Amino acid sequence: MLVLVTTMSLMMSLTLMFVRHPLIMGLVLLIQTTLVSLITGFLNNNYWYSYILFLVMIGGMLVLFIYMTSVASNEKFKFSSKILLMLLCIAILSTFMFFMLDIYYFYISNISMESLNYPIFKHQLTLNKYLNYPMSSIYFILIIYLLITLIAVVKITDFKNGPLRQSKR
Repeated sequence: MLVLVTTMSLMMSLTLMFVRHPLIMGLVLLIQTTLVSLITGFLNNNYWYSYILFLVMIGGMLVLFIYMTSVASNEKFKFSSKILLMLLCIAILSTFMFFMLDIYYFYISNISMESLNYPIFKHQLTLNKYLNYPMSSIYFILIIYLLITLIAVVKITDFKNGPLRQSKR
């Protein structure tokens, strides 16, 4: 599964180089963010970091989406069939390459990991060390900071006396 997601992430990176329309770039960036979140979740055996990464990227992309729809709302989308054919060929070749490399290295890694029997390989990577006592104070500071930021944003965007108030007509 990791090989398939990695291949799709590589394809989205290549696709981003050939697209010119801002809304399609946003769509490719959204798909790329989802794939990178999946990859980090697969590698860490814990999806909390992936959730946070995904939510931060989506929040930033919403701001970019609003900006781009106001700037390039009526721009026409042109699609080249040559680029589609080239991306399809690259996708097929890279998928084949990843599967062949994965099968080859799968047997080597199983043999080497089982023969070592070190205790370090028996433990899974988790985020427990970040949630325990010494590091938990950072999370409390982050929670308080986000709460204060939320209150400040609500006060700034108050319609009656904030800088974003509506003009009287």
